Amino acid sequence: MPELQTDVLIVGGGVGGVAGALGALSQGVRVILTEESPWLGGQLTNQAVPPDEHPWIETQTPTRSYGWFRTLVRQRYQRRPGITDAARQNPVLNPGSGGVSKLCAEPREYLAALEEMLAPYQAGGQLVVLTEVDPTSAETEGDRITSVTFTDRSGGDRTTITAPYVLDATEEGQLLELAGVEHVMGAESREDTGELHAIDGPAQPLNQQSFTWCFAVDYFPEEDHTIERPADYDRWRDYVPGDFWPGKLLAFRDVHPISREARDRAIFHHDDSWLGGGGGDFWHYRRIMTVKHYQPGTYASDVTLVNWPQIDYMAGPLQGVSDAERQANLDASRQLSLSFLYWMQTEAPRRDGGTGYAGLRPRGDLLGSTDDLALRPYIRESRRIKAEFTVLEQHVGVEARKAAGLDEGSALFDDTVGVGSYRIDLHPRTGGGDGPENYIDIANYPFQLPLGSLIPERVENLLPAGKNIGSTHITNGCYRLHPVEWVIGEVAGALAGRSVKTGTTPRAVRNTPGLLEDFQQLLTTQLGFQLAWPEATRRTPR
Repeated sequence: MPELQTDVLIVGGGVGGVAGALGALSQGVRVILTEESPWLGGQLTNQAVPPDEHPWIETQTPTRSYGWFRTLVRQRYQRRPGITDAARQNPVLNPGSGGVSKLCAEPREYLAALEEMLAPYQAGGQLVVLTEVDPTSAETEGDRITSVTFTDRSGGDRTTITAPYVLDATEEGQLLELAGVEHVMGAESREDTGELHAIDGPAQPLNQQSFTWCFAVDYFPEEDHTIERPADYDRWRDYVPGDFWPGKLLAFRDVHPISREARDRAIFHHDDSWLGGGGGDFWHYRRIMTVKHYQPGTYASDVTLVNWPQIDYMAGPLQGVSDAERQANLDASRQLSLSFLYWMQTEAPRRDGGTGYAGLRPRGDLLGSTDDLALRPYIRESRRIKAEFTVLEQHVGVEARKAAGLDEGSALFDDTVGVGSYRIDLHPRTGGGDGPENYIDIANYPFQLPLGSLIPERVENLLPAGKNIGSTHITNGCYRLHPVEWVIGEVAGALAGRSVKTGTTPRAVRNTPGLLEDFQQLLTTQLGFQLAWPEATRRTPR
């Protein structure tokens, strides 16, 4: 069995993993970055989800490298043949003009930008990237991880990698379980966290946010691209999530996440919606390419990314269950997504009074797949470390802070290592045994990332690099988004790299004022981090 050695091992090549690699590489150390899928990039690429970003992103980029990434994506589009002069010259071009983000783009273009950022380090031998490998075991000695063993997905070959520091950048905190790192999952009890929106009674580890298997489509109204009827179509065609949902899941009537009232929102609101037309419908929500940025005749249809409530899989969790149950839920999620596509093609009510949009063409080719769906499901919730400090709802939530008699604005942390902003957004959850539960979507304040949430309570050489920080079921709802995951990953990588170089531990950096100040200065001066919001912004509810 081959054995490799490096300075920093990053397990998981998603958004946090790539950012973690950049952070560690900036400190001059050697890095091995592993990923289970063929594509690096996680949420952005193999899960096919454009970034959910805050409204100040163009002028207050959380880190210099994240701003660089956004610039590279835009530049790739502005070099495309057929692009209009207006789009080519637009410094804030939104390639898909989707409503969810100022940078809606095709997953392949996100991937290309990430690979361009990593390429110089690979060329110099400082970075090794291993794709399509799964972490299958971990060796520990006392409070340290000594090695992680990976199995190749294609041939089953095994490779063991040793490193003085390890980042868990997996989508579900898989390394935490493999290495016996203390962690929590699912919904904590209000008795444990004191959070306003935590559950009553005992904790519910299997009550986890829904996950989603996304897909992309374009539209040709005169053509028929109907897929084969999914094997489980009858099940999903008649599925009703629960009393909180206004009928069948496969419909254009769903639940408004904030008001929790029934909402009607069709795929198209206008006759030219798929040709760069007006917005307000599902088509424009996560549109990743639009013909309006190109000369007439360059493209025949927009392309949109389907990550809509109708394909949120809430019938069972992924973490804390047997391998067989986990796989069954993954398979069922795929069937749900394919069933929704088939329903839209064959039964969905049209604006003209007819049924079915047979011209919806799945674009798995844009997602790197051959089966119409993204390479991986979109994961919203991970196992989370038991950390030196846990971010709670009362640190960031508007209603929770008011109820606790706390000042307006988010909590300020002396050990801040970054900022982020998003509503506390929990999609329908698997529930505590009585079936799925409704959204929790509540206002919060722009927040800081405390370094204490990255320090495990016991293990000395592992750092979380994604959704597995010391947050809760509730606060994960705002710390899970792409820009925040980037910040978490880059902080973890820079801290691990600095620890290799200086011999100081991450725990010592967090708990020694002089070392903490030095690290914060490294983040701001060398890596261009924003560590605090302007006061007016910090007090602005979202």
